[in-house]
Amino acid sequence: MIRFLSFFLLLLSLSFSLFSQTISQFRGPSRDGIYPETDLLENWPGEGPTLLWRADSVGNGFSSPVITADRVYLASELDSTGNILAFDKTGKLIWKTPTGPEWTENFPGPRSTPTITGDLLYYCSSMGQILCLETTTGKKKWSVDMIGDLHGTNIRFGNAGSLLIDDNKVYCAPGGVDTNLVALDRLDGKLIWKSKAMGDSAAYCSPALICHNNRKIITTLTIHHLIGLDATTGELLWKQIMDRPGDIHCNVPLYHDGFLYCNDRGGNGFSKFELTAGGDSIKEIWRNFKAGNVQSGFIRIGDFLYGSRYRPARFESIQAATGKVADSLKFGVGSVIFADGLLYCYGEDGYMRLIRPDNGKMALVSSFKIKDGSREHFAHPAINDGVLYIRHGNALMAYDIRKKKP
Repeated sequence: MIRFLSFFLLLLSLSFSLFSQTISQFRGPSRDGIYPETDLLENWPGEGPTLLWRADSVGNGFSSPVITADRVYLASELDSTGNILAFDKTGKLIWKTPTGPEWTENFPGPRSTPTITGDLLYYCSSMGQILCLETTTGKKKWSVDMIGDLHGTNIRFGNAGSLLIDDNKVYCAPGGVDTNLVALDRLDGKLIWKSKAMGDSAAYCSPALICHNNRKIITTLTIHHLIGLDATTGELLWKQIMDRPGDIHCNVPLYHDGFLYCNDRGGNGFSKFELTAGGDSIKEIWRNFKAGNVQSGFIRIGDFLYGSRYRPARFESIQAATGKVADSLKFGVGSVIFADGLLYCYGEDGYMRLIRPDNGKMALVSSFKIKDGSREHFAHPAINDGVLYIRHGNALMAYDIRKKKP
């Protein structure tokens, strides 16, 4: 009996370890752009916060750095080959693992960001190669070809969806006629379920997990629809047609308190939807066709939504209840995250800006120019343990944004 009880407790411990890992991923722990950091600087010197280290010549790419307790991971392209790079927190390269051919046509380099849970890293290249790597060594555990194995199709700017992890599943969007969205076993890559959904191709959007009244729902944007699927079975629950011209839908939908927000510069604007109690349908609450951005994301703080508008270029706050603009700052488009009461906007003009939100009102606090790196300023920044990480093409930089102790 004692032996059986010990064995049961061991299984329980292993199960808890498997399904309760902290997830490091695109746009923070909850994929909503909010980082749970505290004791950060409330303003920066004119030249910016202290640069702790810089890694040069990391390769092309627009994917974001993802950070764990002791490592910083980055996807890149060098000489037409993709790589995952692992650095320690001083900027020293620990390992590099090739991921296969990478995108070299328009905007060369990877777009998606690795997702990490426990000691495993999950990544999908711009060419549709899904890999599971050991975080300590970079050794490959398994791989799946999203195009060949899952009947997917690539799109004109390359795959950009960052893999989503929940419990034992990896979710991805091959965009095939019969495999619009699939769930794989995260330990061996085997297919758990596949969904035809609307049979659309993918549209650069990373899927998000909704926990709505004890029901788990996967939502994402395809080329023509906003969709919601049961996370356990893959059943299509609802769809919202995206009927305006445009096939570039990049921003992750955001769920809050029974409502879903969708920010899309592909012609469909910024919109709000309400889910029914069972999560099996949605209805539109408002739509602002003038708002929205291509790939910069947005943040919900209190009763307001914050993010860039594409044209005319500005940074806006929008009332979550009505969709009306509350305030705006006149500077260029940029990706946005939030930590310790402040918004961090990394502009496509190369400026890193610190913005203070106040119930819809906004004030620009500090800014500095990112001078190192190459090509466009598209990658989203990340914050971990008081350090701001910025990737600009072939350069990765780490800035100390911690408040100084007396």
